[in-house]
Amino acid sequence: METTAGGPGSWSENILQYFLRNNQIKTEDGAQIIWYHAANHKAQMNEALKSAAHMIEADVLLPSEGSDQSQPIMAHPPETSSDNTLQEWLTEVTKSNKGIKLDFKSLAAVEPAMMLLENVKKHLKRPVWINADILPGPNGNSRVVDAKPFIDTVTSFFPDVTFSLGWTTGWHPEKVNEGYSWTMVKEMECICNELSQPVTFPVRAALVRQSCSQFLWLLKKSNRYSLTIWTGKNDNYSIEDLLYIRDYFDKKQVFYDILEPQNHEFKQAIGIKVNL
Repeated sequence: METTAGGPGSWSENILQYFLRNNQIKTEDGAQIIWYHAANHKAQMNEALKSAAHMIEADVLLPSEGSDQSQPIMAHPPETSSDNTLQEWLTEVTKSNKGIKLDFKSLAAVEPAMMLLENVKKHLKRPVWINADILPGPNGNSRVVDAKPFIDTVTSFFPDVTFSLGWTTGWHPEKVNEGYSWTMVKEMECICNELSQPVTFPVRAALVRQSCSQFLWLLKKSNRYSLTIWTGKNDNYSIEDLLYIRDYFDKKQVFYDILEPQNHEFKQAIGIKVNL
């Protein structure tokens, strides 16, 4: 039998088990997990640390590609500068008990970031997720992060980490938006079935409902797999879509990193109290 996750305090510990163990959630239900998205600049990072969020997501990049001097900073493209370096960010976040998700848009930042993570590893006895979009997805036109060197670099430092591996996507209000195709999902499974650590697949809420059959097939391929539903700022989707997704899948296998006000409405609809 393959293992689903690492033991208590490991970077691959299932986040539901970690936060249950720490009495921060009441049941093994992915909708219980509260996310803070884009905690990049110091103001957002400090807000995230004071918030009720269980998981803090932030973006890592190099300010100027190819510069030997540059160290990873916390910013989301098109930004290329920040008042926060990854080193400063890790120093503050390690003082908390929150889980971490680091998102990479380019390969260049991965190795220097892993080196900084290695310095704080002994202080991080909690889930750590490392994210990149490694395959082209529905309506996507962003550059993907090359899958093999990304996975190889991360695992060479940390074989015991949770991967968050996604597809580049787009959403257009005036067009018919295709969902995730069987080809896209099967290509992802081809990459992930050789891994031993847990993998969550970040998927775009507005495109999931028409792709439920594909994702059910994918989740049944391994008990290491889960989905993380995320939303674009201007995406058009309904609370009914989220409720449909919730009913379609095992509640332990789906997390919801969604924006307000839909997050609040969704939690209310399923009877989860939201701390504002």
